[in-house]
Amino acid sequence: MNKSHYNNMKIFAGNSHPELAKSIAGILGMKLGDCKVGTFSDGEIFVETNETVRGCDVFIIQSTNNPVNNNLMELLIMIDAFKRASAGRINAVIPYYGYARQDRKAKSRDPITAKLVADILTTAGADRVLTMDLHAAQIQGYFNIPLDHLLGMPIIADYFIKKGFMENEDIVVVSPDLGSVTRARKLAERIHAPMAIIDKRRPKANVSEIMNIIGDVRDKVCILVDDMIDTAGTITNAANALKDLGAKNVYAACTHGVFSGPAIERINSSAIEELVCLDTIAKPDRMDMEKFTYLSVAPLFGEAIKRIKDDVPLSKLFD
Repeated sequence: MNKSHYNNMKIFAGNSHPELAKSIAGILGMKLGDCKVGTFSDGEIFVETNETVRGCDVFIIQSTNNPVNNNLMELLIMIDAFKRASAGRINAVIPYYGYARQDRKAKSRDPITAKLVADILTTAGADRVLTMDLHAAQIQGYFNIPLDHLLGMPIIADYFIKKGFMENEDIVVVSPDLGSVTRARKLAERIHAPMAIIDKRRPKANVSEIMNIIGDVRDKVCILVDDMIDTAGTITNAANALKDLGAKNVYAACTHGVFSGPAIERINSSAIEELVCLDTIAKPDRMDMEKFTYLSVAPLFGEAIKRIKDDVPLSKLFD
């Protein structure tokens, strides 16, 4: 890396995932910028930047997970602070993009909050967004600024290939619902495995009911694949249904481990043998996480940031 070329690049982090930000900066041979993000006594967020950013390529690393609104406001205020400090280009690096599930009007008078957040980020002063595995691919079109959309599936596929799941006739990749079929197919293609699909009905929000399974899972090792796991109702119901239908073992994989509410308890008491997720969201500080395997996205984001800085294509990162 040409050090002089990177003199006008700076990396800052909000409070959502400082460990990931440090890892990304370390991969680039840099330190995080000197910036304090805190709150006043009434809960208002303040930003203090103790170094110049004038004319710099600034990268702000901040996932917008729980507490979603606090983390989003931190990101917006940091963008505004750097814009007013005459930063050359402001890049919002959002490993997990919150509000992505509100991407359309599912019923009358629903907001499309994913589009609202895109507009707010742009208005605040972001020049580019770098994110991973949006809940709905069309969210890329909600932005009027460049958006680079990284894929977590190659990282997950590499992990299972190293476990010996490549071209293994006992392996089946399972989509837990119709919305994850494309994601499951990509993993199945990478490890050369067949697919099965679970057709489910969701009576109300955060409650899922398993209906039937399309495909052969008896005496198979199943890998359930989803983009995110929130309350874990869908993934654990799917895992238990697979086991009831004669699956030998059940693994699960996701990009974003939201794990809200009873998620961890549900996973620990389910038929899932191991859950593999990426560290776009910080790992919960708990002792009962033996089933959970975290894989780092820092090398991928580090390479993407380097390519953005060098003005070279990111398409190689999708291979």
